[in-house]
Amino acid sequence: MLGEFKKFAMRGNVVDLAVGVIIGGAFGKIVTSLVNDVVMPLLGLLLGGINFAEDKLLLRAATGAKEAIYLNYGQFLQSVIDFLIISFSIFLFIKAINTFKKKEEEKPKPVGPTKEEILLTEIRDLLKERK
Repeated sequence: MLGEFKKFAMRGNVVDLAVGVIIGGAFGKIVTSLVNDVVMPLLGLLLGGINFAEDKLLLRAATGAKEAIYLNYGQFLQSVIDFLIISFSIFLFIKAINTFKKKEEEKPKPVGPTKEEILLTEIRDLLKERK
């Protein structure tokens, strides 16, 4: 069973997936920092000094032992912007990869017969001569 797991884990696809998850996690942290530390403060400044991270709507006030309940729509808004930036970045990355693949596919094919075709033609001609 251990050998089978090792064979599975060392497949190219699994290793590629692991690398992608690690890089994706790091990229996610960078984008989250970009949104929280750069985009949202600038957006808040443009909209009159609003800090979206702290925006919330009081649903129920604190009474006695019960705590107040808030709807944290500011955090949700930041998460939506986070998602949009990450998905747009992934879109651009995939588009760049597809562009490179198209360039590879568009390479001109050699004109004339291939080495295999020439060899097969010679073999055919030799066989014809024997008859």
